[in-house]
Amino acid sequence: MVAYQFPFLSPHQSRTREPTDWEKSLAGAIEAAFGRGCYELDALIDALNASRVRPQQGGMWNAENFTTLMHELGA
Repeated sequence: MVAYQFPFLSPHQSRTREPTDWEKSLAGAIEAAFGRGCYELDALIDALNASRVRPQQGGMWNAENFTTLMHELGA
């Protein structure tokens, strides 16, 4: 029988590498937006555009570049 080891689930169990500084900044901006009640995509995009974190290609956030990035990071 395998002994239980805490924590059983790791929040980073699917990571293949450490996040970049830009990814950490983006995560912080998303967390801050959620903390302000921005749960819908349009509100989240507005909050990201009001933050200092920009898409890596430059420009502003929109639904398309945000969802594309989330798919890439979650792959």
